Amino acid sequence: MKTTTLGLVLVLACGGAHAKEHAHDSGTLLQMDSAECGTDQKSGKSFAGDNAHQKTHMLLCQEYLLQSDRIIYRIRPKDDKHPVLLPVGQKAQFRLDKDKMKLRVEDLDDKERDYIVVSMTPRQERTETAEKK
Repeated sequence: MKTTTLGLVLVLACGGAHAKEHAHDSGTLLQMDSAECGTDQKSGKSFAGDNAHQKTHMLLCQEYLLQSDRIIYRIRPKDDKHPVLLPVGQKAQFRLDKDKMKLRVEDLDDKERDYIVVSMTPRQERTETAEKK
């Protein structure tokens, strides 16, 4: 009896953890912008050998707006060396995992990629509807 109860508890616990692990929210990729995310400096040595000629240019990163039912997320790819261009206007599934967002787009390749959440804004339509009730 004890082993049957223990086995049932283990099966339910594993099933619950498995369901929680794959729970994704859904959202729509509204737009993609280029945002400044740093600078790159190249030093050009002059004939005299000093660093008088420094060339600086701004680095741009992809930044997306992802709209869920209640929140609009501003996100950037965590892998900024090889970012994948996401299809704007398409649905995406995501989940928050510690300090990053795991995002996948079925129509793209269904791979889960890491994104940094830059900001979160509550949707105005949802807040105004809640205030009227």
